[in-house]
Amino acid sequence: MAALRVGIAGFGVVGKLRGEVVKRHPDLSLVAVCDKNLNGQQSLNDGTACFSTYEELLACDLDVLLVCLSNDLTADATIAGLQKGLHVFSEKPPARSLHELQRVLDCEAAFPAQRLMYGFNHRYHDSVIEALKIIRSRELGEIINMRGVYGKAKLITFNQPSWRIDRNIAGGGVLLDQGIHMVDLMRLFAGDFVEVASHISNSHWGYDVEDNAYALMRSKAGAVALLNSSATQWRHQFSLDINLEGGSVVLRGILTGSKSYGAETLTVSRADPDRDHGDPVETTATFNRDPSWEREIDAFVSSIRSGTAPEHGTSFDALETLRLVFRIYYADPQWRERYSIADPGWPQ
Repeated sequence: MAALRVGIAGFGVVGKLRGEVVKRHPDLSLVAVCDKNLNGQQSLNDGTACFSTYEELLACDLDVLLVCLSNDLTADATIAGLQKGLHVFSEKPPARSLHELQRVLDCEAAFPAQRLMYGFNHRYHDSVIEALKIIRSRELGEIINMRGVYGKAKLITFNQPSWRIDRNIAGGGVLLDQGIHMVDLMRLFAGDFVEVASHISNSHWGYDVEDNAYALMRSKAGAVALLNSSATQWRHQFSLDINLEGGSVVLRGILTGSKSYGAETLTVSRADPDRDHGDPVETTATFNRDPSWEREIDAFVSSIRSGTAPEHGTSFDALETLRLVFRIYYADPQWRERYSIADPGWPQ
């Protein structure tokens, strides 16, 4: 089969990373990119065409659109790509609001031959894949509780653009931007949550978006989850403890481009409270490379070639994860009133 012609809308840090993966993939060919900061540049050093807007990009002869734009443009660009007859891969968050995302889903339904996938990249990390195998096998029984922390030292890190602290552009702060990964993983492991309580705060940095979100949630099956998404975690942290009836699964660290979240490890404990007295034998695996970006694009290409939905990152995943993010916002009455957050409703 001929290589799929790819355009990347938004050529910042993530767009460039996606571009390198595209160029290495045997079934893909990078044709064009767009970014407002390209300043009239006509092509990259390798000859890839350059444009300033995604509208100009969509005039190219493409098969696939990767959306790596600021949050205010994500939904509109995704819709435009689908309407152009393209398969679309979009970074998270999928939209600034449920209303915006619903417009995308209505468009997707009108173009059933096109594949739409969202970049919940953490699902493709080795530690998460192995943890999911253990949990789905039920070898340690059912989940009792989970505790997750995903934190960084500031709202804007690693030369990220300043729009991330502008509510009109970003739609939210650290929960919508980064914590959405932890929300997605908790849904992946425990399923839908039927009760949510929260406290949302911007008391430290003082921007018009949250710098901390704290949530207490209960799943349909009775698993309880504690979540802190933070922009005041001075040493960057990714940690997720999952306690089950017969032991625990503990994820520490996540391999990222910044390398600031520490080594990526998975520790498994098989408990015998009558014998180990709270000090069970543990096994720890350390993962030294990050193939998640390649795996994710492989899954997208396979979805296109097969004409079937991907296992992860579907529009349903995007909708339910975004819905849970906004239920966390809505559950804090002061935050709800301050920003007029509409009731996101219960998952159907």
